[in-house]
Amino acid sequence: MFLTEADMPSTMYGYQIDQITEGNDDILDVAMAAAEEEVRSYLTGNNMREWQDGRLNYDVAAIFIAAGADRNSLILKHCITIAKWWLVDLCNADIIEEQAKDRYDRSVSWLKMLASGKVSLSSLPTLDPEANIREPFSFGSRKKFNHDID
Repeated sequence: MFLTEADMPSTMYGYQIDQITEGNDDILDVAMAAAEEEVRSYLTGNNMREWQDGRLNYDVAAIFIAAGADRNSLILKHCITIAKWWLVDLCNADIIEEQAKDRYDRSVSWLKMLASGKVSLSSLPTLDPEANIREPFSFGSRKKFNHDID
């Protein structure tokens, strides 16, 4: 997995994580997996027309297969922030929910801008544009219609 439990103390104290999860590591694993999947969804194209306009396509598999120091630090930080939000959703510990929500909203907003091409990260691996040929539009005409009257 892209995120590890050792990454979480950069955004939450260990006692807060323990208090929320009540010592159940599966809860933290689910939150981290959900955060990773959410970030993947922002970086992955879909079948909507706006994704076929020639913007950069990030190599999402290469981004999330990286481990340790090879991970992109900004993507990692946004993943951690989103994982924190998924954990805070369960809690009543001494975490300021509004602050977590604001940071979550900022992360999601930034990821949407990255996906739309308004911001870019040159350090993220991209797909080879030659291998990913997309036809942005097609043109032509229908066969000529003829009124043959007998």
